[in-house]
Amino acid sequence: MKSGRKKSGSNTNAMSKNDSMGNVNKTENKFFIDGNYHKVTVSQILEMKKRNEKAAFVTAYDYSNALICDMAGVDGVLVGDSAAMVMLGYHDTTRIGMQEMLVFCGGVCRAVRRALIIADMPFGSYQGSVANAIHNAVLFIKAGCNAVKIEGGTEVVPLIRSIIAAGIPVMGHIGFTPQTSSLWNNNRLHGKTEKSALKLLEDARELEEAGAFSVVLEMVTDEVATLISENLSIPTIGIGSGLNCDGQVLVSHDLLGLYQGAQLRFVKQYAHLYETIFDAISLYRKDVKEKKFPQDTNSFHMDKNELRKVLRKLKQQRKLRSD
Repeated sequence: MKSGRKKSGSNTNAMSKNDSMGNVNKTENKFFIDGNYHKVTVSQILEMKKRNEKAAFVTAYDYSNALICDMAGVDGVLVGDSAAMVMLGYHDTTRIGMQEMLVFCGGVCRAVRRALIIADMPFGSYQGSVANAIHNAVLFIKAGCNAVKIEGGTEVVPLIRSIIAAGIPVMGHIGFTPQTSSLWNNNRLHGKTEKSALKLLEDARELEEAGAFSVVLEMVTDEVATLISENLSIPTIGIGSGLNCDGQVLVSHDLLGLYQGAQLRFVKQYAHLYETIFDAISLYRKDVKEKKFPQDTNSFHMDKNELRKVLRKLKQQRKLRSD
């Protein structure tokens, strides 16, 4: 995460370029002027709720995109197990393991200097035993992450207590839990009934009492998400859970519009990069086919005297071979 010491200059230059273009968000980059920044901590995330400041989280999986997210001033970067789908092409998140997640975390942590970095503990990394779960959580911290996220409610409370006792901050995750929901009822929207609402409230309270510093609410009705947010002292981070959570998280690929097809209702696309990237690569291919790229301005040249020497040497070699 702190590997970009030499890159601080290039980051500042990029920031200055954005400023000259009239970037309306340039004030967000004040943390990086002259290489100075303020690292976001778990305590600061908790303080944000107390002063009614919304927390902005986004997913990232590689160095280049994580660098942009951090420079944009987000409060937290989640290295989500959604990487299984958006980076590796699987149909769900259960396929990804610790080895792949640690690779993604490594790239993100070498880029991010300010935002809080949370690693999703993938399916199978914490179900075997408490000792194995702690071991895997430690691996994420050694990779440079600041916290881990675990899906589940009351059933994972003992596990969360143990990981926190080992000194590692934990973010909870209830509502739609992608790792296991499809194995049971596959209900995406939670909190539609009294029973579901009361269960979510119980899970949230248990996670708070276990020591979780925040809890993700995924696909929870606005009314129930509001009740949970009002009844917890720790922040709720919503995804598809209405207006009143203490913060929000989105998958970066969704908010950037990197996919064609139907848009998820709870996602706001802030860009349409699929079309932008498609057009750019199509134009590149066209230029290559039509011999418009590269041009001389894209080329490098050797000294003319050196070229003469090479041509003279080749001529001598050809003469020797002909003799």
